Amino acid sequence: MLRTRASQRAGSRDLQRVTGTLESEKYNTMTRWGVLKPQRFRRYWYRETGYMANVHDVAAYILGKRGRMPVMKLQKLVYYCQAWSLVWDEKPLFPERIEAWANGPVVPRLYQSHRGLFEVSKWAAGRPEKLSKRERETADAVLKFYGDKTSQWLSDLTHQESPWLNARQGYGPGERGACEISHAAMAEYYGSL
Repeated sequence: MLRTRASQRAGSRDLQRVTGTLESEKYNTMTRWGVLKPQRFRRYWYRETGYMANVHDVAAYILGKRGRMPVMKLQKLVYYCQAWSLVWDEKPLFPERIEAWANGPVVPRLYQSHRGLFEVSKWAAGRPEKLSKRERETADAVLKFYGDKTSQWLSDLTHQESPWLNARQGYGPGERGACEISHAAMAEYYGSL
């Protein structure tokens, strides 16, 4: 299917906003001829360049360090790794969206992989070696502070913090919702602590 010039430019701007600087010529060539659509190019770009770890890589790293844990605790630890990476490293640890669900912050991409499970001990979908030294240090600091807490304690803590509370405005306790917790909200709140 042929794409118009305007849609190519719009797709390129969206991708540049997500990935920062990139080889725009490579992107334009691959998308112009229909080799990859913008969403698939992002995945291709991260995989080929190692530009950014994904949430599965972070989950695999956490499980490699801490071992078996409830999936609710894994979700909260991934959330705190992202939050503190935004503060300490001034960049996201992974590109996936975090949503404010009834039991606290959840990464839907991660949830799709552990749906129906109570505990996990390994994460086959992740490659922890994709985390840079600085990213591993951030995750280690988060695990040192939050790692020995229970999943319920972590959930209760997120329920008291403004990124989750603000994203859940208008929802009752226990009510389903899928509002995004933005990077800006996390960086502002955790940066002020």
